[in-house]
Amino acid sequence: MNNASIKSTETKSSGSTPANLQYFILLAYLALLSMLGFIATDMYLPAFQNIADSFSTSLNNVAFSLTTFLAGLALGQLLYGPLVEKVGKQNALIIGLALFAAASGAIVASESILMLNIARFFQALGACSAGVIWQAIVVEKYDADKAQKIFSNIMPLVALSPAVAPLIGASIVSNFGWRAVFVTLVIIALLLIVLTKWLVASETKQVEVQESISYKSILKNTRYLGNVVIFGACSAAFFSYLTVWPSVMIKFGYEAQAIGLSFIPQTIMFIVGGYMSKVLVKKFGAPVALKYVLGLFFVCVALIGIVTLVIPMNTIYPLLIAFSVLAAGNGAIYPIVVNNALQQFSKNATKAAGLQNFIQIGMAFGASSIVAMLAQYAEMTIGLGIVLSAIGVYFGYLLSKHDSWDSVKNNFVKPDPARIGLYSDKNSTD
Repeated sequence: MNNASIKSTETKSSGSTPANLQYFILLAYLALLSMLGFIATDMYLPAFQNIADSFSTSLNNVAFSLTTFLAGLALGQLLYGPLVEKVGKQNALIIGLALFAAASGAIVASESILMLNIARFFQALGACSAGVIWQAIVVEKYDADKAQKIFSNIMPLVALSPAVAPLIGASIVSNFGWRAVFVTLVIIALLLIVLTKWLVASETKQVEVQESISYKSILKNTRYLGNVVIFGACSAAFFSYLTVWPSVMIKFGYEAQAIGLSFIPQTIMFIVGGYMSKVLVKKFGAPVALKYVLGLFFVCVALIGIVTLVIPMNTIYPLLIAFSVLAAGNGAIYPIVVNNALQQFSKNATKAAGLQNFIQIGMAFGASSIVAMLAQYAEMTIGLGIVLSAIGVYFGYLLSKHDSWDSVKNNFVKPDPARIGLYSDKNSTD
């Protein structure tokens, strides 16, 4: 494990800063890195109408800035692994954060919706550096058990971003205008650059050079791929619900304020699940803890399937309650499977994290796009999307139990003609 690339926080003191304080600063820094993409996605949502009025354009054109951002977010996941191999984690982070700051500044100065949408694409490319490299920092600095604890501490905080960021954004817009939202993002990026210079050491030629590895080689690792598929399929189930849930509530006569409030239980339960994961891993170990939380996930899927596909819904509450518990399951599953996947490539964690995030985003937004086309079927679409996603979770779990693709193939026995003939003759004799 290459610990030289991160400035030590294990000494008793660092200047006038105690080691434990520096450790918590590192955790806060990693948490902010992990949330950067979500903050950039959600903070400006309350400003849609203001932006549309500012550029005399439609809300659809403003909403397209989300599409361009997501496109950049997906593509960027694959860029930083190769970049880290060439320039190191500190330099790659600084490049990405500088790109994020520059793109945010370009949005502040934009004079057309086209310029804003283009800048949003590059803003997403920059944000990817934070989303990919923070995971690599954790895996490469700490052993598997410590990394598991850190993932369990940080990932629940990420769930707060979609809930808190729009509220902060709304306050900024009402007091300072929509451009101030992106000024705030510039300031956050500059703060992260300063913290990166302090907390992430510059890699030099004296530091052990990471062995380059291709994405194809990473995908050959069945334990890695299985855990990533679990991560992506759980996310697909989550987005199947989030995409269609507003349509369900509208069908049952609820208005915008109630729809917004209905997302609070899932956010809370996701956070609860993250800390539940930490307790279970500490008590039983990661493999057993994963079985328990996957069991919870599948029970919730079965309940959701029953209340959406079997029994006609007369109220939203059975689905709302079942999915809130499923959200706790997701919150518990994510830290375990992410750590399981990245530990397979602890010396190439940046590349592995980038590919993992790319697959997860692809599966999540693929599911979202598909269920959106069937939104008119409301709760039935949610049920079908979640059940199909659960099949993917089960497949990923089975795959994660094998050491190689040869082991997977050995579980499939080819038909033996002689044995089939013998069995047929026996049946005919009987």
